[in-house]
Amino acid sequence: MTKRTERAQRTQAENGPGVELGAPGRSRCSPGWRPRATHLLAWVHAHGLAALDELFGAEAVALAGPKGRHQPQRTHHHWGTAATELTFGGRRVQVRRPRVRQTIGGEATLPSVAAFRDRDPLTARMMQQLLAGVSTRHYEGSLEARPSGRPTRGSSKSAVSRAVVRRTRQRLHEYLARRLDGLEVMALFMDGVVVAQQTVIVVLGITRDGGKVPLGLRLGSTENAVVCTELLQDLLARGLTLDGRVLWVIDGGKGLRKALGDVFGDAAVIQRCQLHKARNLDALVPQARQAYVRTSLRRAYRAPSAAAARRQLTALATWLERNGHADAAASMREGLEETLTVLKLGLPPTLRRFFATTNCIENLIGTVRHVTRNIKRWRDGDMRRRWIGLGLLRAAERFRRIKRHRELDVLVTALGAANPAERAA
Repeated sequence: MTKRTERAQRTQAENGPGVELGAPGRSRCSPGWRPRATHLLAWVHAHGLAALDELFGAEAVALAGPKGRHQPQRTHHHWGTAATELTFGGRRVQVRRPRVRQTIGGEATLPSVAAFRDRDPLTARMMQQLLAGVSTRHYEGSLEARPSGRPTRGSSKSAVSRAVVRRTRQRLHEYLARRLDGLEVMALFMDGVVVAQQTVIVVLGITRDGGKVPLGLRLGSTENAVVCTELLQDLLARGLTLDGRVLWVIDGGKGLRKALGDVFGDAAVIQRCQLHKARNLDALVPQARQAYVRTSLRRAYRAPSAAAARRQLTALATWLERNGHADAAASMREGLEETLTVLKLGLPPTLRRFFATTNCIENLIGTVRHVTRNIKRWRDGDMRRRWIGLGLLRAAERFRRIKRHRELDVLVTALGAANPAERAA
C-alpha cells in the first residue's frame, strides 16, 4: 500500500461517512444506488413530486386536521384522493391530491393546487419554444424527459396548436384594442411589410420618455391610402391624442403620404427616409456612379443647415440630368424638401440621425420576419394577423429607449414653431 493510499484512508476515517443522497421519503438512497449524470433528471423529478405530495398532505391536515382524530369543532373532512393535472416541464402532469370537503357541503381547493393548476406557465413555455424556432410537431421532442410513471398530456402537435392559437388571438386583441388615452407621443413611424403575399401596415410611436410603442397594424393588398387611413382613424378612435404638430417618419410611399394628409392635414410634419431615397437613386444610376451619388447624398444630409443641404442636393440633381440620368434627377427632386425636415427642425445630431430614417420601424419589421420565418403554409388572414401580432409583441418586449431621449424637448419646441420653413430661412 502506497503512502498516498494510506493518507487517503486515514483522512476518510477522520472525516467519518459522508451524507448520502436520499430517495423520496427516505433519508438515504437504496442500497447499491450511485448518482450518475443520466439519473439526475429522474432524481429531481422524483424528489420534486414527493415534495409536492408532502405539501398537499400538509395543506389537507391544516384544513381538516389529522386523520383519525375526533374534533368537535371540525369544519372540513378528509375525503380520499382524486387525480388532478398540474403544469410541469412544459406539459400537463397528472398527480394524486387529497380531497377535502366542508362539513356544510362543497369541495375545498388546496391553495397549492389552485396555484400549480394555472395553465399560463404552460402556454408561456409553448410560446417561448415556438419563438425559438421549434415547430408544433417537434414541441414534444424539445422538452426534457417526462416524469416516470406519471400520465402526461398537452404536448402533442394539436394541443400545442390549439393553445397557441387561443393565446395569440387573445393577446393580440387585448393589445390592439387597448385605449391610448394619456399616451404622450412625440413622433411616429409608419411603414409596411409584405408577409405571405399580403402587405401589413404598422405604426410605431415614440413617447416623451423615449420609449417605443407599437400602436396598431392593418392588413391590405398594398400600401394604399384606404388601408392607411383606416389604421390612422382607428388610432384616433382608441384615444390617441396628438396635440399640435407631430413628426411622422415614412419611407415615401404615396399611399402613406396621402393618408397622413387626409387625416392630420398640416399637423403632420413629414420626414421621408433618407436611406430609401439613396436606395431609389442606386436603382436608377449605373453601378460605376453609385458610389459618387451615395457620397454626395451622405455629405448633403450631414450639412450644418437645411439651406446648405438643399444646395448640394439640387447640384446633384443637375449633375445627374446633365449626365443623361433624367429619371434619377426627377427622383432626386421628388420629395426633396421632406427629406430635410430634421435639418429644418434643428434637432441635435443624435436625434437627427435617429429620425432621418425608418431604421427604427425596420427593426420591428425584421423581428416580425424572424418570428414568421418557419411558416410555410398561410391558411387565412386570421393566421397572418396572429403571427404578425406575435412578432409585434415580441419586438415590443425587447425595445429600448432611444439614445439621448432627454433631448426630445428640443423636438417638442421645434414642432411648436409656426412653420418649419421659417427655421430654414
